[in-house]
Amino acid sequence: MNVKTIKFLDKWVGGIICKLFTYHNNFYSKLHLIGRNSEKKSEKLIFIKLIEQGATIIAYSSILKATQLLGKENVYFLVFEENKPILDLLDIIPSENIITIRQDNILMFIKDLLLALRKIKKLRIDTTIDMEFFSRASAVISYLTFARKRIGYHRFTCEYPYRGDLMTHKVQYNPYIHTAVAYQLLVEAINADISVTPMPKVNLADIKLTAPVFNATKDEQASVLAMIENEFGSKPMGEIILLNPNASDMLPIRKWASENFITLAHLLNSYYKDVLIILTGAPSERPSAEVIHKQINLTNVICLAGKTKLRELFVLYTLSNLLVTNDSGPGHFSSITDIKSLVLFGPETPTLFGPLGKNSHSIHTNLACSPCVNAFNHRFSPCTNNLCMQTITPQAVFEKIKEILPLKTI
Repeated sequence: MNVKTIKFLDKWVGGIICKLFTYHNNFYSKLHLIGRNSEKKSEKLIFIKLIEQGATIIAYSSILKATQLLGKENVYFLVFEENKPILDLLDIIPSENIITIRQDNILMFIKDLLLALRKIKKLRIDTTIDMEFFSRASAVISYLTFARKRIGYHRFTCEYPYRGDLMTHKVQYNPYIHTAVAYQLLVEAINADISVTPMPKVNLADIKLTAPVFNATKDEQASVLAMIENEFGSKPMGEIILLNPNASDMLPIRKWASENFITLAHLLNSYYKDVLIILTGAPSERPSAEVIHKQINLTNVICLAGKTKLRELFVLYTLSNLLVTNDSGPGHFSSITDIKSLVLFGPETPTLFGPLGKNSHSIHTNLACSPCVNAFNHRFSPCTNNLCMQTITPQAVFEKIKEILPLKTI
């Protein structure tokens, strides 16, 4: 299923299903057949976060907190199949605890979902944490597990998108805190008193975030360096700067124009001696990256988009000096390595979604209409003219890069 289909079904079909299941929940709750023992101690927990690999990096602290509370063998994750590799790379829960769903088409999605629900029931998972802000699909899946504890965001009296009354532990969404903190508050609700509304009553100063760290072996670095040499024709002698010119299909309005990356490549080439510029991207982004590569038309620019596996991409970060990227997964991927990064924000804000790494930097033009992608509109932006990205000039990005990566002096 493509992104538009997923969003359409979630908005128009999901709302109806949430309403029907709310009636079901209210009726059987009165008979005390649903929600019993919701305050009993959790023994097995599953996170529900189907999309966005970058968000999994942000969620690291919350997953780690859950493993500390329940033991890593008792923590599970439900995710779309193509997003499983990032969980395997983080190696925070056993690979066999990651339950995947394919989304190639609606029939395959339904089949895999039914199999996943059957497995969750067989494993006797008693607690779900819905990590989506106001997705109807994740709320419905959480309800269909019939776990005695279902933790997720509830809109209460706010004008957030409706998704029923399906959670036993209703968490207040706070639009003023970073998403990594918001995710951890969901975990804090595991042992919260459900009579307290809204939850959790936790001091934000007590929330401690832990960042994952990626370490590449010397053999892995040698292998990726050989890949670079094979593509470039010789061993890199100066800085290696990565340009990630595409944004995910989830939010194409986050994309900085291709011609800007072309101009930036020439500015970098004129400033840094012996610089090697590498274009990166997913396999689906390779054709457009190759077009940009040809238009740059410099001998010290190569394109590795679609040629690296996920782990090899992380290794590439450890070998490089700087990454420039749209607001997308690579900005978060790079944050768990030592590479310096510059992430370009427009429709969303670094206040909520900025990478957490100490070497992560961002540019955000702070237009009054931004962020236009948020929990209030179910991430359906009305924007048809992303001036927030268009007003970020190549020269402004270049000047920021010179601050982050100054010229080497003898």
